[in-house]
Amino acid sequence: MLSALRARPTTRQPRLPDGVRIYAISDIHGCAHLLEPLLKVIDADVARGRASHAIEVYLGDYIDRGPDSWATLDLLIERARSRNAVFLCGNHEAFLVDVLRDPSRLAAWFRVGGIQTLMSYGLAPSAEPDADEQTALVENLWAAMPDRHRKFLNGLRLTFTCGDFLFVHAGVRPGVPLPEQTPRDLLWIRDEFLNSPDDFGKYVVHGHTPVRSAELLPNRANIDTGAYATGNLTLLSIEGSRLLAV
Repeated sequence: MLSALRARPTTRQPRLPDGVRIYAISDIHGCAHLLEPLLKVIDADVARGRASHAIEVYLGDYIDRGPDSWATLDLLIERARSRNAVFLCGNHEAFLVDVLRDPSRLAAWFRVGGIQTLMSYGLAPSAEPDADEQTALVENLWAAMPDRHRKFLNGLRLTFTCGDFLFVHAGVRPGVPLPEQTPRDLLWIRDEFLNSPDDFGKYVVHGHTPVRSAELLPNRANIDTGAYATGNLTLLSIEGSRLLAV
């Protein structure tokens, strides 16, 4: 129950518009079995709550590493049919798009968990596919991927802003105005962002870099808790200026 979540106050007070409640989840990484119970928590909380406008924001990295990328995408697609949901792109979705365009990227994709995604689509790649097998695997992946998955991947956005909050997969580059951030930084940045005490212009909610438990800091919140490795998928709820993470 969200009423039992741990809360940490922020030193600055970013706020959502009155009546809005946001539920954010990041870095699911094929862990459909962890996503399903969190969706039930959201539904129960919405049913009890007084927020007039609930928004679900998913921060990317839906695929790779975990056991069931296919089912994860299906859950999210189904969610979008009946909920107000926003889906951001993660670096793993961007990597998959690169592989579909250029099969020579397949070996690099394997090193970040792409082999698990292929297997969720019923494919059985060898550990070190040669150029011919790489091309065949990408062609077979494209053929195995339902239209609904392709449309979902093509519709992902880089950021979402609501009130004083910016939602993004990896973070932002300090010192660069938010409208001028590059896709690469939004999807991949780590140390320069994570080590910065700057006020970024918005309170940044992100994932991408696994942490032991959700970090609710003065200028940002990291909610990637390494679900595929730890079994812990984090849900962040925001209403007004109050952040709750479980």
